Amino acid sequence: MSAAPQPRLAVLHYDTPEYDIVTPGDFVLCAMTGQPIPLEELTYWSVEAQEAYISAAEAVEAWLRRHPRGA
Repeated sequence: MSAAPQPRLAVLHYDTPEYDIVTPGDFVLCAMTGQPIPLEELTYWSVEAQEAYISAAEAVEAWLRRHPRGA
């Protein structure tokens, strides 16, 4: 009996409104939490930072860290 294949980390180039797959895989990691995001569920990313986010909350938090008020 063979074991089920292990999920593989994908490498993506994030663009607008889609992304390009640089290295095929099954998931990416959230830049803020480190949680895996299956590619079929990937909705939030930053073209500027080339990062993926698990939800809108993490995407906004990352944007605010990169663009602090008054800086």
